[in-house]
This record gives sequence, C-alpha cells and structure tokens, in this order.
Amino acid sequence: MSTSAILLTIDGHARRIDGFPIRRVLPSVARRLVGPFLFFDHMGPHDLAPGEGINVRPHPHIGLATVTYLFDGEIHHQDSLDNHQMIRPGDINWMTAGGGIVHSERTPAPRASGKLHGLQLWVALPKEHEERAPDFRHHPGASLPSIRVGAAQIRVLAGSCFGRTSPVETLSPLFYADVVLPAGASLEVPDEYEERAIYVVEGELELEGARAEPGRMWILAPGVHAEIHATRNARLMALGGARLDGERHIYWNFVSSSLERIERAKRDWREGRFPKVPGDDVEFIPLPE
Repeated sequence: MSTSAILLTIDGHARRIDGFPIRRVLPSVARRLVGPFLFFDHMGPHDLAPGEGINVRPHPHIGLATVTYLFDGEIHHQDSLDNHQMIRPGDINWMTAGGGIVHSERTPAPRASGKLHGLQLWVALPKEHEERAPDFRHHPGASLPSIRVGAAQIRVLAGSCFGRTSPVETLSPLFYADVVLPAGASLEVPDEYEERAIYVVEGELELEGARAEPGRMWILAPGVHAEIHATRNARLMALGGARLDGERHIYWNFVSSSLERIERAKRDWREGRFPKVPGDDVEFIPLPE
C-alpha cells in the first residue's frame, strides 16, 4: 500500500502588520514548524499608493534568525548592531538574534507608488546557539547559486538542495529554495531531509490529484517520493530541514527552549534594557500585554 506524499495541507490566513496585509502560514494550529522553520509570512503582493509602505518600528528578537526575501519592492533594514541595509528583490537578509537584537523594517523614503511582495521566515536556533552573539549578514541575489533542473529554474537561498549549497551561513541542516516551474513541467522534491514543505507563491501546482494555489502549503511525508506538476506557470518555495532539537516556546518576537528566558526577555523589553537602533531610537513597538 503506497503512502501519500502530502502529510498535511495548510492555508495561510490573512493578517495585517502595521496596516499592511500579509498571509501567515506558520505557525498554524495544525503544524507549528517545518524543520527549524517556525514562522512563515507572505507579504503582498500589494500595490503601494504614494506614501504607503511597511513601517515596522524597532522591536526585539531572541533565539531565532529572521530571513527576508523579496520578489518586488524594497525594505530598509536597521538594527542595534548599527547595520543599515536596503533589501531588494533576490537578496537574502539573514539576521541572527541569538541573545538579543532590535531592528526596524521600513519602506524607504520617498515613498513612490510601486509594489511590495516578499516573504519573511524565522528559523529557530539550536539550543547551543540560542544565546550566541547577534549577527547580521546580507547576501546579494547574484551571490546565490542558481540551477536548472529539467524545465525548473531554482535559486538555492539557504542550506543545500538540488546539488547546490548557498553561501548563507546556517546553524542547522536545512534547505530553502525559490523555484520557477512553467506550466506543464514537473519537479521531484528532494527527500534527503526529514521535514519538507512546498509553498505556492504564484500559479497552481498538482500533486497526487490535489491542487494548490497561492497561499497554500503542503507538508510532505518523510522519505516519500513527491513529484509536483505545474498546471499553470508557478513560483514556489521549497523548504525544510532536520527536526528541531526539542520544543520551542514562542511569545511575540521571542523564541526559546526556556519559558524563563522568554519571561526575562519580556521584562528586558518592557524596562528598556535591550540595545537601541542607532538613528531609529525614538519610537518602538511596545510589548503586547
């Protein structure tokens, strides 16, 4: 008796961050994480009116790495390590929070009309690295490996898959790839990782008779062969990795294997003990109560 390749189907639900529309896929009621990936937000696609954009005030993180990737538009990143970085389509911004970092994310001024479309994921850090020193790395799109597999065009954004390895430093075994698959083409999903998922950004995919349009994620069964087929021109993200080394607690922007550590982070933010973002230290997002 054959085993289905689709273990679970998750449909992202609509939310707003500072008034900007997003679709949140992870964590969900049905599944909290895939490998070390425990947060998956799809921003847009959204047509910006003049003066409109993302305006995320300074806020803290611990115990995770944020991974930002854009298809359209620009975001200006600033953090408490005094990094200033414009994120553009195709780039990877990998910010390791470790023991604590603060950052802001804003649409650069002047805010002309345009489009904003992208993804932000969080990666939980292994226990041994949860309290490491914070770090920030920017990787221009041209530095990321690209490969053609059959008709599929694949960019390896982080980790290793499809025989290529990204220069992005990760702290656990994982893969994250941007795949463009033309209508009528098929692609076998790598099965060397215990936990895997496919997320549809554009177009439509078919797998074992099931269909997925934008906003849908398939969690794939471990070790089961999965060959996806594009019924329309499609763009998808393939991601996953090794199972995380134990439970993680999440409160707001804090992730930790220790509830006490999260309580300490809450107190530190409430009482102003996190570092400031140089040049962006007037306003901030208060701790939700």
